[in-house]
Amino acid sequence: MKKKVKIATIGGGSSYTPELMEGFIKRYDELPIKEIWLVDVEEGKDKQEIVGKMAQRMWDATPYDVKIHTTLDRKLALKDADFVTTQFRVGQLNARIKDERIPFSYGFLGQETNGAGGMFKAFRTIPVILDIVEDMKALCPKAWLINFANPSGMVTEAIIRYGKWDKVVGLCNVPVMAKMGESETLGVPKEDLIYKFAGVNHFHWHKVANKDGEDITLDLIDKLYEENSGLPKNIFDADFYKEQLIQMKMIPCGYHRYYYRAEEMLKHGLEEYATVGTRAQQVKQIEHELFELYKDPELDYKPKQLEERGGAYYSDAACETIASIYGNKNTEIVVSTKNDGAIPDLPADCVVEVTAYIGAQGARNVAFGELPTAEKGWLQVMKAMELLTIEAAVTGDYATALQAFTINPLIQSGDTAKQVMNELFIAHERYLPRFKAAIDELKTENIVIKDELVREMCAP
Repeated sequence: MKKKVKIATIGGGSSYTPELMEGFIKRYDELPIKEIWLVDVEEGKDKQEIVGKMAQRMWDATPYDVKIHTTLDRKLALKDADFVTTQFRVGQLNARIKDERIPFSYGFLGQETNGAGGMFKAFRTIPVILDIVEDMKALCPKAWLINFANPSGMVTEAIIRYGKWDKVVGLCNVPVMAKMGESETLGVPKEDLIYKFAGVNHFHWHKVANKDGEDITLDLIDKLYEENSGLPKNIFDADFYKEQLIQMKMIPCGYHRYYYRAEEMLKHGLEEYATVGTRAQQVKQIEHELFELYKDPELDYKPKQLEERGGAYYSDAACETIASIYGNKNTEIVVSTKNDGAIPDLPADCVVEVTAYIGAQGARNVAFGELPTAEKGWLQVMKAMELLTIEAAVTGDYATALQAFTINPLIQSGDTAKQVMNELFIAHERYLPRFKAAIDELKTENIVIKDELVREMCAP
């Protein structure tokens, strides 16, 4: 009989933690948990205390004897853990506001994982995840790392490429929501549909077959123009051009709107920037409301309002992945993992997001085959941008960051892009110690942040 499980969750004060608890509770019979350690930083201490108490109430409402621990000591949480989940946000939501507002102030897209903002989130997150990996090597060398800290694909790539840690799976809620929405659209249980996904995180495509193995992707495309598309809450619904989808015979993920409908997505983003505020500002209000709910001493279940957050179902995917590894279930899940030939258009050693079967040895990828010409070109550019972004995050090299900015399809290269990048460096100085030399040099240029709100946020 296997021993009971210890789980450590980095970013325990996240508003998603109740969903994580719900997922573990649903799977207790196949994943017998003994203790869960929630760990956060000083900035997240108050939220962690609130969500930690709620998490314990959720378990106390079950027949299961599971203890929730909260701590700011990461090493204490990691000691002898069997699984480590990562859901942290370096700099909290204020950092995301800066990621979005600075690019928008210059007419560029501001978004959490795409464009300039996504790259700076990677710059902040990757050094932290590599420190976590070093702690795991010393404190829980047999543990699996289940990452859904964004940008999930780049973070997972950094763990494998620079952290030299192969026991990792990267997750995203976008494939989960696509399957749910498409199942509803077709009126078919999702278990009766066969999916093949290929690409990188927030930049993938998929095909669908019925239970007899017949490709029904084109039929589904027809239906999607009549019904719900299964978009995450954080993506504005600018329809793809139907003839483009028919030509590629695949369905893009929701985030492809930023690339296939860049003009419309930028226009919508700029309108929100000028009126109701960026998505991060909206999420900050949603999160405030959630934590007010979490304070209720009678609340012992995940509230419906959590689904208004863009990352709904991340945590449930994490719980299923952990249960699949623990029980060697070989469950089909879309994950970020080492390519190993699943997509021949990319190097075998890079990280891709593909359909895989998850068991005790991790992910066994489903081969997708070569992509059509246009999609192949897009994907190779995006992977090159990711690799440069990761290298810059690890080395702190300004020129490498500039190279990544230059080839990012959502950034118009030139003086304005360089100004956006420089302002982001100044705004995030506290969380970019590896770029200290570059930032010190930039500070001699007396750079003034254009966006008034961000300028106030950065004031001493």
